[in-house]
Amino acid sequence: MRSARTWLVLVSVLAVVAAACGDDGGGGGGETGGGETGGGGIEPAVTYSEIGEGEGALELIAWHGYTEDGTTEGYEDYDWITPFEADTGCDVNVTYADTSDEMVTLMRQGGGSVYDGVSASGDSSNRLIAGGDVGAIDTALFPEFANVIAPLNPDGGTNNGHYVVDGNVYGTPYMYGPNFLMYNTEVVTPAPTSWADTWEADSPYAGSVTAYDSPIFIADAAMYLMTTNPDLGITDPYELSQEQFDAAVSLLKVQADIIGSYWALYTDEIDGFVDGSMNIGTAWPVNFSYAELDAPVDAVEPSEGMTGWADTWMISANAPHPNCMLQWMDWTMQPDVQAEVGVFYGAAGSNVQSCDAIKTFLVDAYGEGSDAAVDTLRYSNCGDAAFLDSLYLWRTPQVDCGDGRGEVCIDYSEWTQAWTEIRG
Repeated sequence: MRSARTWLVLVSVLAVVAAACGDDGGGGGGETGGGETGGGGIEPAVTYSEIGEGEGALELIAWHGYTEDGTTEGYEDYDWITPFEADTGCDVNVTYADTSDEMVTLMRQGGGSVYDGVSASGDSSNRLIAGGDVGAIDTALFPEFANVIAPLNPDGGTNNGHYVVDGNVYGTPYMYGPNFLMYNTEVVTPAPTSWADTWEADSPYAGSVTAYDSPIFIADAAMYLMTTNPDLGITDPYELSQEQFDAAVSLLKVQADIIGSYWALYTDEIDGFVDGSMNIGTAWPVNFSYAELDAPVDAVEPSEGMTGWADTWMISANAPHPNCMLQWMDWTMQPDVQAEVGVFYGAAGSNVQSCDAIKTFLVDAYGEGSDAAVDTLRYSNCGDAAFLDSLYLWRTPQVDCGDGRGEVCIDYSEWTQAWTEIRG
């Protein structure tokens, strides 16, 4: 496959179709709920049940690469913001965050009335839901829910717990992808098939191993232990008893001795593989897409499996511009929009029809056979429900294990404390 840079300079941008923006006569309002309930369930702080005329402005919190407007140097063809603004009259302003913790903090500013919404991953979305920071939505407002890949679909989905809680739907699914193993092909030989060289103390790549700098990375250690230490009985890397949690933390402390540097901002890992200070470690598809432009890298799915992420556009329970936010959520569910994001970012869209749009894009650019690229880790095997279900998608750890053990699991606050200790 040709490099991402070749795609960007030689290929014309996908035509972005206009999204249906709802009933202009509505008010974008919702039905007020009661926040957390005493019975362990959660009731929405508000449920948005109609889309009205836009307020003319939109304040977003997003991951880098999720809101391109054609102004990124070298990538001017990629723009799904300007067509949205032209179609709706909503002027978009974006604040970028590097971590999920930062997104939670930003969403809570001003009592949740500063920002309209956020591209939340599962390690923040459950916190925002539990805290009453985001509102639920009526899925009937968004026709493209009918095309959402089965595991993420709110109607019977098997991997949607990061945004569907107690039967309520909090937001619209956007992109998803794996946390795969990236490595320098000239240094790491033979090609790895396991995560072992990123965890074991005797790794031949000690000093150039890298890992994601976040408490949620504890789940990656737990997932590795599911295979290498089955006696621990771990069945879900986000539902850990004290013993299981302690084992994961101990493994992470071993790993810390072979880590050259951690990364949180994705460009830091790209730079590390380019300058040679990083040779092997966990990575996102976007990191791989851009690291391969200047470094000899490849990516694999290790035998122990992979964690992953599925991001959701969520609307603040106190959004200052709720109608523009709801229109944005509808826009980002459109298959051509998700296809453009997928090609730019290196990911799969939640709308299965976006996979065909990516194939069309690649075939137009490279000819017959290029559509096979969609069936790779680069595009998260787009549209493959079994692949998506194989990922342990980020989810906020809670005291209630969710599997019959009761409230004996370690919650995210303790994950955060442990990560601070691991990092020193």
